[in-house]
Amino acid sequence: MIKRKCSNISIIILLFIIPFTGKTQNIVEPGNHEKMEWFKDAKLGIFIHWGIYAVDGISESWAFHNHYISHEDYMKQLNGFTAENYKPKEWAKLIKESGAKYAVITSKHHDGVALWDTNEDHFSVKKNTPAGKDVLTPFVNALRKYDLKVGLYYSLIDWSYPDYPGFLRDKPRYSNDTARWNKFIRFNMNQLNEITTQFNPDLYWFDGDWEHSAEEWSAKEIRENILNHNPKAIINSRLQGYGDYATTEQGLPVTKPKDKYWELCMTMNDSWGFQHNDLNYKTPNQIIRIFVDCIGMGGNLLLDIGPKADGTIPAEQEEILKELGRWTKKHKEAIYGTEAGIPLEHFYGRTTLSKDKTMLYLFVEGKPNGPVALKGIKNKIHRMYVVGNGTMLNFDIKGKLYWSSVPGICYIDLPEHTLDEQVTVIAVLLDGPVELYREDGQIIESN
Repeated sequence: MIKRKCSNISIIILLFIIPFTGKTQNIVEPGNHEKMEWFKDAKLGIFIHWGIYAVDGISESWAFHNHYISHEDYMKQLNGFTAENYKPKEWAKLIKESGAKYAVITSKHHDGVALWDTNEDHFSVKKNTPAGKDVLTPFVNALRKYDLKVGLYYSLIDWSYPDYPGFLRDKPRYSNDTARWNKFIRFNMNQLNEITTQFNPDLYWFDGDWEHSAEEWSAKEIRENILNHNPKAIINSRLQGYGDYATTEQGLPVTKPKDKYWELCMTMNDSWGFQHNDLNYKTPNQIIRIFVDCIGMGGNLLLDIGPKADGTIPAEQEEILKELGRWTKKHKEAIYGTEAGIPLEHFYGRTTLSKDKTMLYLFVEGKPNGPVALKGIKNKIHRMYVVGNGTMLNFDIKGKLYWSSVPGICYIDLPEHTLDEQVTVIAVLLDGPVELYREDGQIIESN
């Protein structure tokens, strides 16, 4: 994943701003919106960073690129990648239980070590580790068994490949060598063709595009090859302008992004891959509230896990996924297939809307100090209930005057016994598509 030193601050800014500038990286094509529907409705995905970096628990690929360790010592981790306790069906089952609708796994990170049995003369866990097997195929099969969409992360850059110009941050292998670059591009295309034909991913999650231009990467050809094989395949934004949706990383947007389709990828602690010393986990409550922010703004959350080198998922990560699953299962009607909610001025919290916009869902964090307030709703409210609980709620509208078009404030009684331990959700059934009062108020003119 993207990590930068101060010398590359401009690159960090660029990567974080581009997806949300309104200069969309999405390509608008006939049928593009139709193929994006499952992604837009999915809301939750699980990211999986698994590779040899889990052996010593060091920064994935960046450890040698940033001179924390030599490339030779980094690659010694190949000898410790055993996958001896790897159970792909259990991984897929846990992902399904979390409430996720898709998963994205690192088929190859920047270190060049492939999780599948590549035919290219390069590193793979089958050829170069004690695991001695293709670990990607059984996981892809397990995802499909559990009716989960398959996403494959693929690094465009390969710092271990001898004909890729980039290597150490301040020590490139070469510059302006067309023959070597073309050799790398052929290698890259061959590996992409392998994962396309062998796995037929529903989603391609590219990374590393910042080191070269779209022309240098042959990004247009990459996209065309993918879509010629599977016209319904979805591509993230890290293909130098040839993606379908915006991808941001770690930093939660504060305001609703301009892109129609977007995703926040985020770690559970501070690391993408497994690191023994990183115990700075977000709580389930924090993760659920971030997830609520994402869906309230019409986006997805791609939540990362980092399995150990033996194939086990850390207990802390498993516990978070299970609690997330409890919450998503209880509140599924307010999550999946919903649209972005109403502006925060109307309700001091995130909201979502049913696709026909007649059901408004209010996400209540913590224990309210008095009634919950909903403002500026012009519709008649038919009823309210607690999602996943079924308790019908009493509400009272104050300040609605017969001479004014300004809606009154709707005060909702939310009994303490109905509260969810993480985030409570209230369903508000309206008499039609939601109508909001967004004007400045009125003064009396006659009485």
